[in-house]
Amino acid sequence: MYRIKEKKFLAQKTYLIKLFAPDIAKKAKPGNFIMLRIDEKGERIPLTIANHDSETITIIFLVVGRTTEDLSKLNEGDDILDVAGPLGNPIKIKNYGTVVFVAGGLGIAAIYPQLKALKKNNKIISIIGSRKKELLFLLDEIKESSDRVIVCTDDGSYGKKGFVTDALKETIDEEETDMVITIGPTIMMKAVAELTKDKVKTVASINSIMVDGIGMCGSCRVHVDNEIKFACVDGPEFDAHKVDWDELLKRNSKYREEEHECICLK
Repeated sequence: MYRIKEKKFLAQKTYLIKLFAPDIAKKAKPGNFIMLRIDEKGERIPLTIANHDSETITIIFLVVGRTTEDLSKLNEGDDILDVAGPLGNPIKIKNYGTVVFVAGGLGIAAIYPQLKALKKNNKIISIIGSRKKELLFLLDEIKESSDRVIVCTDDGSYGKKGFVTDALKETIDEEETDMVITIGPTIMMKAVAELTKDKVKTVASINSIMVDGIGMCGSCRVHVDNEIKFACVDGPEFDAHKVDWDELLKRNSKYREEEHECICLK
């Protein structure tokens, strides 16, 4: 059992939970994730480790289906049955130069531990986006660990009106950029990869459908440079210019009917 030490409402349908998990916390590194199961009848879902200390790990999630809705109803002092991790490969921490992070949706939570780790030896520019102001979170934390932050909203309710790719194009046109790291919706990461191709080395963090998180189920497979890779054990980071984005988009929509049915049957 893993006890909830803290719970916060961050933004519309977005919550933060801090779990007492010392064995995982001691080994966690930026880029790692966990597989979580609320109870014996629950499904397993992957969640990025957004932060950690010596005893706790922090996860941030958006309510999009039955499991995340059930998770949102838990409170401080409640227990979660299973948490496996840390899983996945940590990011490579080194001196790149100027690193531009491009994040949307829950990708905002995933870039936070990464930009903190890279800030010491790199110039960090963070471009974050959402559909509207009410969906933004961790702005203060990201600003503290970035040299520059650009916020984009589709409706213009906060920051610049438009997409993160618009801000990215302006940034790489104005400033020499050594690395782009993108995390968020698959369609957004595809657009980033297309924009930076033949211009800037770009890494995408792929958190696709996962069942076990250890490479056995094959649900998270993705073609990278015409080879089959598994996001859980080979990733989550891949060269964004070598990912077959069209195939990944198709795979990520595979269980939409089942997800809808699961919500309706609740």
